[in-house]
Amino acid sequence: MPRVVLLLVLSLLLAACRGAQPVHYFAEGQPASLDDWHLLRVEGGKLRLNEGVVPYDLNTPLFSDYAHKLRTVWMPKGQAAHYDANAAFDFPVGTILSKTFYYPLPENGKWDGKSVARTPPSLSMMEGETLDLGKVRLIETRLLVHRAEGWVALPYVWNDAQTEATLKRTGELVSLELVDANGAREAVDYQVPDQNQCGGCHLTNNHSRKLLPIGPKARHLNRELDYAAGRENQLAHWTRVGYLQGAPDAASAPRAVDATDPNAPLDARARAYLDVNCGHCHSATGPAITSGLHLDASPATRLQNGFCKQPVAAGKGTGDRLYDIQPGRADGSVLLFRMDSDDPSVMMPEVGRSVVHREGVELIRQWIDAQHGSCAAEADVPAAAGG
Repeated sequence: MPRVVLLLVLSLLLAACRGAQPVHYFAEGQPASLDDWHLLRVEGGKLRLNEGVVPYDLNTPLFSDYAHKLRTVWMPKGQAAHYDANAAFDFPVGTILSKTFYYPLPENGKWDGKSVARTPPSLSMMEGETLDLGKVRLIETRLLVHRAEGWVALPYVWNDAQTEATLKRTGELVSLELVDANGAREAVDYQVPDQNQCGGCHLTNNHSRKLLPIGPKARHLNRELDYAAGRENQLAHWTRVGYLQGAPDAASAPRAVDATDPNAPLDARARAYLDVNCGHCHSATGPAITSGLHLDASPATRLQNGFCKQPVAAGKGTGDRLYDIQPGRADGSVLLFRMDSDDPSVMMPEVGRSVVHREGVELIRQWIDAQHGSCAAEADVPAAAGG
């Protein structure tokens, strides 16, 4: 056998062996390479999932500079999460949640070192549980690992060749340029968070101060997904593969609407958007508890939801607006002012974005403008549960 052919055969066999290795859960330590975990692998120009690594998606994704996300969950054999109708599921020790941030390439399909397509983040580029690396640009993969002492966040950044992701504990700044369908360009300073910044979102309980998952809640997961074997409701799929216990039939479980669905009620769309983008901080237990503004799906009064509520912050952060939400006047509301800003000292959310989510701002603008009432006559009455 010629030497070149022999080397090719050996290379293919080695790749096959690597792909066949089971997921490696590290109970301690911080592996330098994402490949050490054997969750994902690059093979044949595609990013593939290892056996037992299950993809999932949310009805409405959290906005991150228009990045798309491939989310996965893996659990040790024989272990399962326990269903909760409201909070994030109770995941067993050994669980690994991953979130790979990527962008579609512009229409010409070429990577010039900075240009990526600005497309709706809710649109998945997955093809049979794989990502075609000729069509996307991988940026980072974040792991949330459940260890005996609690959850640990690990950020990995992909190299230019899209062959390996390396641990970046101190984060990284990636300069990109969003290109829309008309060719308009917008600079993006994409921030890969350092390990401490992960707590800015995942410390959802201001009392325990422990990292917790955000997305895997019943209302966000209750939707269908195209798996390699066919389309199935995610709650049903997780139950069938042994990753979830105690879940009711999907029809009986809470479900947040897709905020981009024009056929869904405007109020439901807006509340779903605020829940997933703001609710992990703005809740009765979240880091923004002192603001008194509750934007998660829990029942709250209109005042707690921000209607005619005077902001706690003063000065620049309010834009001289008098109320968090002024019914019928989006431009007079602090909430919209902060969403529509890219000034780090003003914008909300404070982390996770460097550009304005135009479509999200427009949704909340329409919602506030559609509200009735006068702040002079507002009463502290119960509001409908959002999301």
